[in-house]
Amino acid sequence: MRDISYKVALGGIVSALCLMCMFLAGIMPMFYLILPMIAGILLMIIAEEVNKSWAWLTYISVSILSIFITADKESALVFIMLFGHFPILRLYIEKIRLKILRWLIKLVIFNVCAVSFFYTTVFIFGIDQMLEDMNDLGKYGAVIMLVLCNIIFVLYDLNMHILYYLYKIKFMPLLKRKK
Repeated sequence: MRDISYKVALGGIVSALCLMCMFLAGIMPMFYLILPMIAGILLMIIAEEVNKSWAWLTYISVSILSIFITADKESALVFIMLFGHFPILRLYIEKIRLKILRWLIKLVIFNVCAVSFFYTTVFIFGIDQMLEDMNDLGKYGAVIMLVLCNIIFVLYDLNMHILYYLYKIKFMPLLKRKK
């Protein structure tokens, strides 16, 4: 196990990178989904290098700080409710042997989070833009949006799988060799 100064330093660096992504989401609103996804993927580094509990602490600190720092509050909610916690949860879910059960659990977690995000955004924070966007799609607008979100989530998970193995196979050996 690494000493506490390494944990704090790595947690600080990853937190700063995550917060930079969240800050940029306020500056470049067209990336309000992609930047929280990138910030979430950065949390996998903490979970792999230190441990999962330290990754949860980093997630909580980035979530709290992103509420205050990010100009785009919807982007902060996307990180908090959808893409920030999932990379850490994914490390637990990947231990399940049955692939169909893994995907079912991932999709259930995502859909619960997505519906919670919708209700939080619309009814608590009063961001009615989502309702107007769904009404443009007609009677089944909510279902169409949820299906599109699930497709995005599956692509996100597949990319996360690739990035995780690239990190373990290519990047980690380079870091170990430098020491």
